[in-house]
Amino acid sequence: MGVADLPLLQQIKGRLSWLDERQRVIAQNVANSETPGYVARDIRQPTDFAAALNGRGGPLQMTRTAANHIAPASPAVRYSTSDAPDSETTLDGNSVVVEEQMLKMAESRMAYDAAIGFYQKSLQMIRMAARPPGR
Repeated sequence: MGVADLPLLQQIKGRLSWLDERQRVIAQNVANSETPGYVARDIRQPTDFAAALNGRGGPLQMTRTAANHIAPASPAVRYSTSDAPDSETTLDGNSVVVEEQMLKMAESRMAYDAAIGFYQKSLQMIRMAARPPGR
């Protein structure tokens, strides 16, 4: 098992992937802020535990606890977007409010920075634990 295969680092990578996809969707909303009839979209946050247990939040990952267990297949990460109209809709049917999209973008950026910081600190702790004593 390599360092990149640690469950903690896999979770952080998954969060970064979700935030990257959310930034893409928000940028698409801003690009279409003048398009008549365009409805703002967003990606649902993948933290609903009850939905994950019921299979609605994506497949649960099985843990392989012994070498003779069957290795679970790693599903491709896919995020689905859904309509998430902002607080107002213009007369031409466009529901994108640029200010609200900028707030979502800033929120995603702060979460991305926090996840990157957590990833870096985790790698520092792994390096510190792997060093010989006295160094």
